[in-house]
Amino acid sequence: MGAKNQVIAGDYKGKYLTLMFGSVSLSTGFFSSINLDKTTVEEYEVMDATRSKNAVSAVGRGFVGSLILGPVGLLAGLSAKEKSTHTIALQFNDGKKSLIEVDDNIYKAIMKKLF
Repeated sequence: MGAKNQVIAGDYKGKYLTLMFGSVSLSTGFFSSINLDKTTVEEYEVMDATRSKNAVSAVGRGFVGSLILGPVGLLAGLSAKEKSTHTIALQFNDGKKSLIEVDDNIYKAIMKKLF
């Protein structure tokens, strides 16, 4: 399963992150958000990066592949694409802390803004 692109623990738990024009925002309310950059984030730590295959999708592609191409199609279908999920601990300038889970695109944008 892919990344949730949301806060999974701590302050703002359950809130979503969005990527727009190279900037990542944490939605804190209906019309309010926090841009994740050096002005709002005091510290961050990348906890891990996991790669997982989408098993359900792989089985589905394998089944369809086997119907069309036989055993070779089954193997081709089972070679599922890997999806990366990154977990990052953030400490904001106001003292709040969040643990976020993001996909590669948001991860790369956050790293660029916080470097």
